[in-house]
Amino acid sequence: GESITEVQIGRWLKAEGEWADKDQPLVEIESDKATVELPAPEAGKVTKVLKRQGETAAPGEVIGYLEASNLPLPPGEGRGEGESRAQTPSPSPLPKGEGSKPDPRVMPAAERVLAARGLDARDVAASGPGGRLLKEDVQRHVAKANEGAARPASARIDLPAPLATPLPAAAGDEEIVPMSPLRRRVAERLVEAQQTAALLTTFNEVDMSAVMALRQQHRESFQQKHGVKLGFMSFFVKAVIESLKQTPQINAEIRGTDVVYHNYFDIGIAIGGGKGLVVPVLRGADRMSFAEIEAAIEDFGRRARDNKIKIEELQGGTFTISNGGIYGSLLSTPIVNPPQSGILGMHAIQERPVAREGQVVIRPMMYLALTYDHRIVDGREAVLFLRHIKELTEEPSRMLLEI
Repeated sequence: GESITEVQIGRWLKAEGEWADKDQPLVEIESDKATVELPAPEAGKVTKVLKRQGETAAPGEVIGYLEASNLPLPPGEGRGEGESRAQTPSPSPLPKGEGSKPDPRVMPAAERVLAARGLDARDVAASGPGGRLLKEDVQRHVAKANEGAARPASARIDLPAPLATPLPAAAGDEEIVPMSPLRRRVAERLVEAQQTAALLTTFNEVDMSAVMALRQQHRESFQQKHGVKLGFMSFFVKAVIESLKQTPQINAEIRGTDVVYHNYFDIGIAIGGGKGLVVPVLRGADRMSFAEIEAAIEDFGRRARDNKIKIEELQGGTFTISNGGIYGSLLSTPIVNPPQSGILGMHAIQERPVAREGQVVIRPMMYLALTYDHRIVDGREAVLFLRHIKELTEEPSRMLLEI
């Protein structure tokens, strides 16, 4: 993708020495949007893996070699990593005392600094994975050299004694794991939303009695006809779309000094995947039936767990729905997914005492939270939006249920 500047190598599905048919997946590539499988461009044998799992690579960088061949391997040859290592001779190291120090693997940024300073890469200690020489390694080397040149040989610097010597952490108390590209991208977008938008959250609560009764009444016939379970999400998608039609500001976005109103309804559904939170989009959700919505969400959930969501399915979207209730969340303030102007947070259904016609009764209640961009959406519109969702959900006969 044009916006991708770095990816992380996932699992290698073919090890060194193993045979791969054309278009057979070789390795998983993790971007900041999704995990995709890189297919073999030709049939052949994987001869060398340059980038291991967890390492990063830039677009256009070589991550491995495939020896193309139209002939399949003989039975038993090159089918495992151990066999391939035994058959492929490794380069013999130089005997001690012979030859010069081997050249480290210099990263492009480090190479530019070396050239500017007139340094030899073999004189700099490399700290990157796999013996890579990083830009930071060269900068540290230059800083130490400058410090040594500026300090007189007889100079002595005494540091003040610390008040207390911290005890080192016991082995195993910490585990350092690099953030995945997806997690880094999620973090960047959340911070971006907090810094660029005027976010405000308003709340309401909805009595789920009518929806639960309707769902219970038609659950079996719905599943028999459509082959998918009738859940709560399709009700809320339908209610959101009708409410967005009444408050178009929440279905709009800010571009520079302009407000762009969307006359279509692409609803993002936040789903917890194998690598973290993803938001696939229901395209043209206003034209989808209850069954189509439930089938699409079920498919998104299954493929998100297997990291099979496509990048194009995560792009765009005019409004987002997040259901933290499936994890037990009672109340939260979701963060808008920029450049969208609103996100609806659903929460856990709990039986609570409420007043009905002068009587205290027990009802299954759910808190709803709407976070919106106050630059484009006023409080009045946000309250009306939530109230309309409440009315439609508490009286679902106002929505057409296709069974």
